[in-house]
Amino acid sequence: MSQRVRTRPEGSGQALSEAYDTALLDLDGVVYAGGNAIAHAVESLATAREGGMHLAYVTNNALRTPDAVAGHLTELGIPTGAEDVITSAQAVARLISEQVPAGARVLVIGGEGLRVALRERGLEPVESADDDPAAVVQGFGGPDLPWGRFAEASYAVARGVPWFASNTDLTIPSGRGIAPGNGAAVEVVRIATGAEPQVAGKPLPPMHRETILRTGAERPLVVGDRLDTDIEGAFNGEVDSLLVLTGVTDGPQLLAAPPQHRPTYVDQDLRGMLAGQPEVAEAGDGFRCGGWTATAGKERLELDGDGEALDGLRALCAAAWTAAGEGVCELDAGKALARLGL
Repeated sequence: MSQRVRTRPEGSGQALSEAYDTALLDLDGVVYAGGNAIAHAVESLATAREGGMHLAYVTNNALRTPDAVAGHLTELGIPTGAEDVITSAQAVARLISEQVPAGARVLVIGGEGLRVALRERGLEPVESADDDPAAVVQGFGGPDLPWGRFAEASYAVARGVPWFASNTDLTIPSGRGIAPGNGAAVEVVRIATGAEPQVAGKPLPPMHRETILRTGAERPLVVGDRLDTDIEGAFNGEVDSLLVLTGVTDGPQLLAAPPQHRPTYVDQDLRGMLAGQPEVAEAGDGFRCGGWTATAGKERLELDGDGEALDGLRALCAAAWTAAGEGVCELDAGKALARLGL
């Protein structure tokens, strides 16, 4: 699928688990939240897997190893092997290995996931800027990462050592709320040095390449809850995507999405993988999906009809995205969304 300006969600006559050979699933907000499985996730994934779909779990979190992630999923009732988990640590380790000599030393600012991934690529993790590293890599190190580690990275980067980051997510969800992510830590080193890192994680191409190399997917479907990582990553990789509304994205954010953040399909949760997706069709001056018709007026989105709320949201997306393409960038969607309970 080539990149293009999407003006409406697409439909599928087949269940998505049959139309695609591999699901590339985000974790937080899609499979689990706060460490616990999201409603319908365990059963939906089991059904998709039994039907022949390969399930792979793709995370920007470089702290945990694939073994640890697989163990957590298995405990939740989702049997998973380490080979089914792809992390930004693996993506950045491959990126580094292509630019430094075999066996080179790499200064690690982060956790065990980075060290395991570097060793997998034949590189040697080190702890000090004085260990003559050929590269610096920075990944999420958890809440207990000492402040001095940022200074160590800054010393090496200021000396001209190439700098890499697993990802630049500014925040990360936790059981107590939203916490600073690796992107916030990267900003510390950027401010201290004025340098820019090479970044591997979603939504950038190195992460998508890593998932394809490790899964062998021929027709993958990216499944995520974030527009700026999961959906943009699918856009950059020129593959289809399913946005589920169990995580951070809400109705207003979806309606306001720029082209690179517009998913192919939209559904409430992972049960959407097991069904076809309804068509969104042009209807006069608007768009119809299920029992709903949506149009874009001069100042607001208009919604008429009844039926499934998600059908109304899909129709609203088509009206909003088309209007944005015509220069109507700000539309009041409040009343239409309120009618859907979104």
